[in-house]
Amino acid sequence: MRAIRPVLDVSHLPTVTFGHRNATWWGTIGFMLIEGTTLALVAAAYLYVRKNYSAWPPERTPFPDLLIPTIQLAVMLVSLVPAYLAKRSALELNRASTALWLWVSAALGLAILALRWFELDALTTRWYTHVYGSVALAVLGFRRSLLILDVFDTLGLAFLMSTGRASAKHFPATTDNTDYWYFIMLAWIPLYILVFLSPRWI
Repeated sequence: MRAIRPVLDVSHLPTVTFGHRNATWWGTIGFMLIEGTTLALVAAAYLYVRKNYSAWPPERTPFPDLLIPTIQLAVMLVSLVPAYLAKRSALELNRASTALWLWVSAALGLAILALRWFELDALTTRWYTHVYGSVALAVLGFRRSLLILDVFDTLGLAFLMSTGRASAKHFPATTDNTDYWYFIMLAWIPLYILVFLSPRWI
């Protein structure tokens, strides 16, 4: 006799789900927790090294320059707007609008990466000069790796949405991408204060 297999009718379930009902959302949350821990550790390392010095930056090392990092921070905050609009369009399953705002987000992301290159000079020191340069560059370096990842993820989604190769699952992926974008951009605010402003008062 053939074994009887139980059958579950799932035809009534939605084909597209967002937020906590989607498995990739939980993956994104987990990734943010892991990367947030990494950023917290490098920030803690910066503060730990700082307490071993009477002068910070060390003597004969200028304070970090503020122009490029501040411009970059402003562009990051502006980028939250198209990211939000991309998420809203994805929730509406509007492919054209989602593609448009993803391209705008990606363009701003590339601009941020370009500014990040010049930001290294804003430190006014090098990693091999002393421990201050090493730990400050570590904060910038870890943050940059996360930014590169998200910018290229956004570019990929924009390409899929624009060429018609996107499937229904890419709309929730876009909302998850926006949540991660929020995390990456807003996480920079305390790190910006730590690396570029705090040497002036701690």
